[in-house]
Amino acid sequence: MRKMEYLKNKPIAVLGAGAVGKAQAADCALAGAKVRICDLQPFAERTLFGIERQGIKFYGQQLNLYGFERTGVAKFDKVTTDVAEAVKGAGIIIIATPSAGHRPFFEKLIPVLEDGQVIHIFPDNYGSLLLRKMMRQAGCNKDVIVGGWSSSPYGSRVDVKGGVVLPQIRVYYRAITLRGASLPSKDQEAFLESTKYMGSMDAITNGDGVVGGNTVFDTGFSNVNPILHCPGTLLGVGTMENYGVIFGENKYDFSIYTHAYCPSISQVQYTLYKEECELAKAMGVGIQHFDKKQFFSRENILGCEYMGKDYEIPFEEIDEIQIGTGPHNISHRYITEDIPVGCHVYHEIGKKFGVKTPIIDSMINIASAILEKDFYKEGYTLDYLGVGHMNKEQLLDYLHNGVYVD
Repeated sequence: MRKMEYLKNKPIAVLGAGAVGKAQAADCALAGAKVRICDLQPFAERTLFGIERQGIKFYGQQLNLYGFERTGVAKFDKVTTDVAEAVKGAGIIIIATPSAGHRPFFEKLIPVLEDGQVIHIFPDNYGSLLLRKMMRQAGCNKDVIVGGWSSSPYGSRVDVKGGVVLPQIRVYYRAITLRGASLPSKDQEAFLESTKYMGSMDAITNGDGVVGGNTVFDTGFSNVNPILHCPGTLLGVGTMENYGVIFGENKYDFSIYTHAYCPSISQVQYTLYKEECELAKAMGVGIQHFDKKQFFSRENILGCEYMGKDYEIPFEEIDEIQIGTGPHNISHRYITEDIPVGCHVYHEIGKKFGVKTPIIDSMINIASAILEKDFYKEGYTLDYLGVGHMNKEQLLDYLHNGVYVD
């Protein structure tokens, strides 16, 4: 494994200034790193508002098993809309955008990559595959490490008042473990080691530690968002759309965890997970293991990420920390990202490897009907990720060893 100490005194570049980007940037800065935060126009006018002058206020309950906490007002080395300016001389580059932001950022990032940089994508959402594909197309052979994670290190929300995005981020839980993988896997030891130089991973480094996934498809299967968000939002849509209308509550207190989850939705989530397990087995890659009982509680399989596998809030109790986390309408990334990116990739893998995915497909069908879209046409394909033409052996060789077959 290559030594990673050279990252210690290098700046960290965070690309994306939403809830995950703001949290990562602020946490790394408060931990003592020089941090550059960057977002692209036209979003930057809102997302970077006030940050150069005031910094970012990082606060919140930060619930986690070991009580790790960090608060304060973070100041930055650079606040910019120029990707080249953000990443010049940086050691670690954190990509913290929804999947829709991957391509726009990658187009600007690839020409300015430098040897030795380590790229972390939170969550990966197949961004590592897309980035490597775009690097090949651009003829970029910089010696960089690329990898991604199954989730974010936090549950976080940006404070918004009266439509104004404030330079404040509320963190309501911190992960104590997270699953990540590099592309190719031969870089994985160095990729995981580099997290020790990321303040945003301190609760994990000082908690149960990082876990290496069996290829970047493992991190795709281990991303809990499609399991949690899609059945919870689609099957709980009646509660969501009536909340604050006939229930007499504040509409913006709604949470699928607190108000929609129930044993029947948990059963669907567990069945969807079993389909994912069959897909991973057919591909010959890994997936995070969960016991059936972990699905049947208010936190479902999310809670173990920050409180350990024995954490359980019964359905008879309110999930206090999730109140207000939404979603508040059906056109939310819980659907508009987790259906076409998460579920549709699973559907594509099922077709390629002969695995039936009726529950996954039902999520795509229901979402398509509600939003009047065709997510089968709009969703990510294996060809889009650059691997649709490969057989199983070729695909695994690429994922593990970086040997790409045209």
